Amino acid sequence: MQETKKLGSYIRKLRENKNLSLNSFAYKNSIEPSTLSRIETGIIDPKYSMLIKIAAGFDIKVSELLKNFEDS
Repeated sequence: MQETKKLGSYIRKLRENKNLSLNSFAYKNSIEPSTLSRIETGIIDPKYSMLIKIAAGFDIKVSELLKNFEDS
């Protein structure tokens, strides 16, 4: 569960660094805002299909998202 919280926090940091609100990022990438919120707070583990949407929202591949997360 600890890794889930760290990943969620990392995703939130990326989103905030781009000055995007949770709602705007979620809707732009076909994600329910409540789902994104639960991911960012570490309540749920994102499925791979969700990671694809999140990574696409940052214009990166899932592998880059996870690599950068591991390096952070």
